[in-house]
Amino acid sequence: MRLYNTLTRKIEEFTPLNDKLVTIYTCGPTVYDYAHIGNFRTFCFEDLMRRYLKFRGYQVKQVMNLTDVDDKTIRKAAEQGLGLDEYTKKYIEAFMEDCKTLNMESVEFYPRATRTIEEMIELVSTLLEKGHAYEKDGSVYFNISSLPTYGRLSGLDRREIRTGVSVDSDEYEKDDVRDFVLWKGKKEENEPAWHSPFGEGRPGWHLECSVMSMKYLGETLDIHAGGEDLIFPHHENEIAQSEAATGKTFVRHWVHCKYLIVEGKKMSKSLGNFFTLRQLLEKGYDPMAIRYTLIAAHYRKQLNFTFDSLENAAKAIGRVESFYNAVSQTANRNPRSGSVSELITKYRAQFTAAMDDDLNISGGLAALFEFIREINTKYPDSQVPEDNKTEILAFLDELNTVIACFHFGEELADEEIMKLIDERNQARKDRNFARADEIRDQLKEMGIILEDTRDATRFKRLKQVKS
Repeated sequence: MRLYNTLTRKIEEFTPLNDKLVTIYTCGPTVYDYAHIGNFRTFCFEDLMRRYLKFRGYQVKQVMNLTDVDDKTIRKAAEQGLGLDEYTKKYIEAFMEDCKTLNMESVEFYPRATRTIEEMIELVSTLLEKGHAYEKDGSVYFNISSLPTYGRLSGLDRREIRTGVSVDSDEYEKDDVRDFVLWKGKKEENEPAWHSPFGEGRPGWHLECSVMSMKYLGETLDIHAGGEDLIFPHHENEIAQSEAATGKTFVRHWVHCKYLIVEGKKMSKSLGNFFTLRQLLEKGYDPMAIRYTLIAAHYRKQLNFTFDSLENAAKAIGRVESFYNAVSQTANRNPRSGSVSELITKYRAQFTAAMDDDLNISGGLAALFEFIREINTKYPDSQVPEDNKTEILAFLDELNTVIACFHFGEELADEEIMKLIDERNQARKDRNFARADEIRDQLKEMGIILEDTRDATRFKRLKQVKS
């Protein structure tokens, strides 16, 4: 398996430090509002990566932090007259619900910044002791000139560094290369603050991620992932404070997901093209079509998110689910075919080869659809031999552990639908065509479309793309 490493700007062979255990840190949401689809492009990619590592036999130990104290959360909580915990609780719960809606696996740890303050104070103390930090006006700053390797990740020209000039803001622009804050001294009376040896205050945003990652995963991680907007200053600063404190490599593979644009333009509230997941669901879009759209393009390519792409995603999902359904309902009693097993072996290898190549999901999906095409060419209407049915369904289930966009087998569990189909078939045999048509119309209202083939009547569910 090979991954592009932002630090080296090369696609490299991926080998974890500890045999089959992969440690991953992913920058989670800042819980000051509902997460938008740009956030979820990154989160769904990270879920895809996690799932594929498990598909390849690795054990995954992953941390996704929840930033519940920073400039934004403090400002928003104050605007609503709420305490920090009370304000952020709503958005933490909403984020967890959204992840479940998009069929994302739960990771092993979801640490909150406000629950890790003691460890953050310890790291700041270490950096002060080692001469990489200094106190000024009640705050503590990291001295970036003390670390000769600062700027490697972002490709920063060290001549841009402004020695001895500090910045208090958690977020700042790329041309603002100054000493960043580790501990922000308390400035306002009602501002959330904790006691520390350097005075009352709170941790800086960059410090939070270093501490939460090392607390749960150790001083050197296999993979650190996030959106490309985090490369500088956030991830650059994480490397600086972590490696200055430990003297060890902080992260072996840096993986960053490209920006998402909407209908060809940068997502912006002023342009009216800014969407949270919840807003898309309110418009009637299927969550699995949203997930499919977010993961179907390679993570290092810019994704143009369009409403047409959602409709196309729903059709693609419907095609796969219909094929699964058709195979499930097969009535072909012909002897088992060895060529079906050969096709499964062939396309499993193609899927794996594509995903091994820097998580090329486009190639992986192409292998899936080519497999379906070949089976349908060989067996029209998906009427595969009965004895091949189980291995085909198992192969589709296997690929879906990675793609996680398809709902397989749900239709067969609906006894009411099967009972109505049996009743319609009997009505047709009795030449009671009025009753047969009545049942067909009843099923159509339920979103069920019947397909009468030579051997049997099959059904599929209509995908509701928009309300």
